Amino acid sequence: MSHRYSDSSVEEKLLEYRFHSELRLDAKGNPASGLPVVRGSLRSRSDAAFQPDTPVPPEPAPESQEPRTVILSTQSPAALKMGTQQLIPRSLAVSSKAKTPARHQSFGAAMLSKEAARRNPQLLSAPSFSLDDMDLDTGPGGMLKRNLRNQSYRAAMKGLGTPGGEGGPIQLTPKLQALAEEPSQPPARPAAKNKKTLGRKRAHKGSFKDDPRLYQEIRERGLNTSHESDDDLLDEPPSPEGTRKVDAPIVVKSYRPPQITWSQLPEVVESGILDQLSAEERKRQEAIFEILTSEFSYQHSLGILVAEFLQSRELRATMTQMEHHHLFSNITDVLSASRRFFEDLERRHKAQVCVEDISDILEEHAEHHFHPYISYCSNEVYQQRALQRLTNSNATFREALRAIEQRPACGGLPMISFLILPMQRVTRLPLLTDTLCLKTQGHPERYKAASRALKAISKLVKQCNEGAHKMERMEQMYTLHTQLDFSKVKSLPLISASRWLLKRGELSVVEETGLFRKLASRPTCYLFLFNDVLVVTKKKSEDSFMVQDYAQVDHIQVQKMEPSEACLPGGGNRSSSVPHPFQLILLHNSEGRREKILLSSDSASDRARWITALTQRERQARGPPNKGDLLQVEITKAYLAKQVDEITLQQADVVLILEQEDGWLYGERLRDGETGWFPEDFARSITSRVAVEGNVRRMERLRVETDV
Repeated sequence: MSHRYSDSSVEEKLLEYRFHSELRLDAKGNPASGLPVVRGSLRSRSDAAFQPDTPVPPEPAPESQEPRTVILSTQSPAALKMGTQQLIPRSLAVSSKAKTPARHQSFGAAMLSKEAARRNPQLLSAPSFSLDDMDLDTGPGGMLKRNLRNQSYRAAMKGLGTPGGEGGPIQLTPKLQALAEEPSQPPARPAAKNKKTLGRKRAHKGSFKDDPRLYQEIRERGLNTSHESDDDLLDEPPSPEGTRKVDAPIVVKSYRPPQITWSQLPEVVESGILDQLSAEERKRQEAIFEILTSEFSYQHSLGILVAEFLQSRELRATMTQMEHHHLFSNITDVLSASRRFFEDLERRHKAQVCVEDISDILEEHAEHHFHPYISYCSNEVYQQRALQRLTNSNATFREALRAIEQRPACGGLPMISFLILPMQRVTRLPLLTDTLCLKTQGHPERYKAASRALKAISKLVKQCNEGAHKMERMEQMYTLHTQLDFSKVKSLPLISASRWLLKRGELSVVEETGLFRKLASRPTCYLFLFNDVLVVTKKKSEDSFMVQDYAQVDHIQVQKMEPSEACLPGGGNRSSSVPHPFQLILLHNSEGRREKILLSSDSASDRARWITALTQRERQARGPPNKGDLLQVEITKAYLAKQVDEITLQQADVVLILEQEDGWLYGERLRDGETGWFPEDFARSITSRVAVEGNVRRMERLRVETDV
């Protein structure tokens, strides 16, 4: 291309052309106001731009043949109806064509080709119309502009050609007819979503192990809130409005799409087995394969935790041996268990293109090889405390940790996202196994095997939760035992294996009668609510509380009040300073008397949380509500509990909402039945009725297996 720029003849012809164009001169240098510019109108077939210098008289047309009328889309009734806007056939709305290197030209050469075409139309062939290639247009003053030619007009000009006779008229084939307005059509379903193909022709080369992904970046389709994989959705007939799914389950944007499915594996495509399998069997194979691939991603992320963090000498030098143990616990044992599990799954996968079953593998490992998960989850409270202490008070630790987290292997993720992986995996396994159960309902033997696997994994999750709660509650009770002073009341043996804290906090005392007359100097009290007893104290310092009274939870009554009802004895009223009051009645206090306390909280949500905690026994006695009528939400971002009555949630968790107040939600987590409060900003409602009913059925199945 460079030699064309240096060609003097090209430059001279370019300058000559520009000079003639701007001064409106003809080829001989005489003024000619009628000369067209480069891209003049093509409405007339006798345009000067397409005529040779020496005029050739056109051949007379036979009298019997009427002249053929050419109607361009710009002159159609539809175009005239819309004013200056051009309506075009859908078949002509083409995108810019890719230009091959053979047709690339320098600017000078392109202008030369146009000048040659103007002088001799025979040099111009329709397939390589130079104006289309260059996308040139001229504005006022002969200035060049680009990319102004309408795409459909290019397609129309494809029909330009020269008949066999020299100097014959240029024909437009096929002739463009007048166009009527076309009604808008819904977009066609992409090929990848077509039910007949389902991605079978998009076979991937190599193995799913070639490009491992971090477990934090994926979301298994078996966790779908509507219990429908992509294939299930395709079984439904398209709606009249098109293929948009109004009630599609919420997709968390931070997750990456599945890397590869079973149907896309080269060995599956080459075997031709896809044409022999039913839709249900193929879905079952996809569910089995997803457990395999997600375990590989999980194992990969655990390997990064061990290699980059646990085995880092720089990080280990910033903490004590005890802190290092609390931080990483038995993560190497968890990694070994994951590797054995994956090896068994992979061995079964390699032995059979169409896997018979993996329920026996799931059951075997859940019962005999997954015990390291229980120890790791039980250490969670110590792990979180050690990480918080090191982060807040150890600058050397923070610097070393930041350097490791910035390594490419960590994917820009913090260490905490790796530390919580075992808890995430062990709570997702029951949901994935439950999906496998759903796909095997048509096969009684397989369904029984999958149900046994679900029972074993659900039992494991229950043991992990109990282990974590037991360690947390035990440490919490020992700490409170040293902080509560029972010197003014009858002593209460606080430490008990069956007692744990439900809620704690400070409230304002509105009615200073009876017990709280002695607190007139500071009208507040600090409550400790355990699962079986309520302790009323006066706060002396951050870690010291004087016990004023206590009562068994069964001997407590709670009543919500309005500010106007918060009246003091003698007719006084503090409604202006009592925004959210409620009344607490101790039917049988530490001295066997009845005591009434009028309390006030700072917000409506705080009052609702106290009333919910204090009436837990009453709600349990009334029985569970109809869960099919409850609002369901899906968690869009992880939430870490900050108070005892709150619940820690993972992204994509499903929660049944039992109460809501002032921006806070109280609900039951689907996967394990845990309850607690969390901000409503971390969740989005599930509106699909199919998804809601499916979640209720899934919860019932998981509860049955867990309670066994």
